[in-house]
Amino acid sequence: MKALVFQGTGEVAWEEVSDPKVEDAADAIVRVDAVTLCGTDLHIVKGDVPEVEPGRVLGHEAVGTVVETGGDVRTVRPGDRVLVSCISSCGRCAFCRERRYGQCRGGGGWVLGHLIDGTQAEYVRVPFADLSVHPLPNTVDSFDAVLLADIFPTAYEVGVLNGRVRPGDTVVVVGSGPIGLAAIITACLYSPGRIIAVDLADSRLAAARRLGADATATAAEGPEQLVADLTDGLGADVVMEAVGVPETFEMCTRMVRPGGHVANIGVHGKPAALHLEDLWIKDVTLTTGLVDTSSTPMLLRMTAAGRLPTAGLVTHRFALGQMEEAYDVFARAAETGAIKVALGSPQHTAVQAAGAA
Repeated sequence: MKALVFQGTGEVAWEEVSDPKVEDAADAIVRVDAVTLCGTDLHIVKGDVPEVEPGRVLGHEAVGTVVETGGDVRTVRPGDRVLVSCISSCGRCAFCRERRYGQCRGGGGWVLGHLIDGTQAEYVRVPFADLSVHPLPNTVDSFDAVLLADIFPTAYEVGVLNGRVRPGDTVVVVGSGPIGLAAIITACLYSPGRIIAVDLADSRLAAARRLGADATATAAEGPEQLVADLTDGLGADVVMEAVGVPETFEMCTRMVRPGGHVANIGVHGKPAALHLEDLWIKDVTLTTGLVDTSSTPMLLRMTAAGRLPTAGLVTHRFALGQMEEAYDVFARAAETGAIKVALGSPQHTAVQAAGAA
């Protein structure tokens, strides 16, 4: 088969690799019908995730069709259309029993495109299939469903839930890429008083306004002063970091109010300063996290019911074989206007849910 292979820092290639095979009775082999690129993939290519070795097939998000299962798989069978989660769960270890699947110690966690071959390929082996794939109803379009593999559960769990967004809060989201936009959408579920989006690209800030942000600012426009002005100098109740660079993390800690929450979502490849000399007295809660995807079934139900606005997040579509071109477009998002890039040719008949717009 063909797959997108990490060759080393700065290098990827769409090339022939061996077909995946069932290696464990809990495995499923899935034909990839729709796949997407993640900011984490760009971090890997930049060398920010050293655990990823050259020769690894990248990708951890996909929608596909089951073609083969191991003998222990009970919840899906060949022919089923499924969402492949970015997190695999053994279901047995102490963390999985707490529904903290991202911290799985039984061979799961974030393994696809990280420690084992991933989804940016024609076929993928998914371990622990009973807990790591989700059957999809025909009411959900494949390019909408693939957004639930990572960005929506990540934004919701690591950003909104960890940040403890509440009605009336002032929420700041630094970074208006796919994760930041999904954080804005899911923060709106809690009726915050205002949402402020910060980014470098005007096109992404326009998307943020369309999806629920009440105010926006580029780095050059002084977002810290904007937050101060809108909160009478108090600071934001919740600040989410959705970029993954030291400068934005440190900016977030300066914009939070005493007693507020900073929820770090971004993948960091370099150390960031934690200014405890300023923060120790402010009762600030700082959270980090890898998504658990425990919210995926709920988000999938909302999508099937037409309650989760996903339209417009996928801005560029490619055939699966155009993987290298898709990476180039996604990596130059400020120039190309890319938000989420999707690839594939999914084949299913979409059925509109009753009452859905």
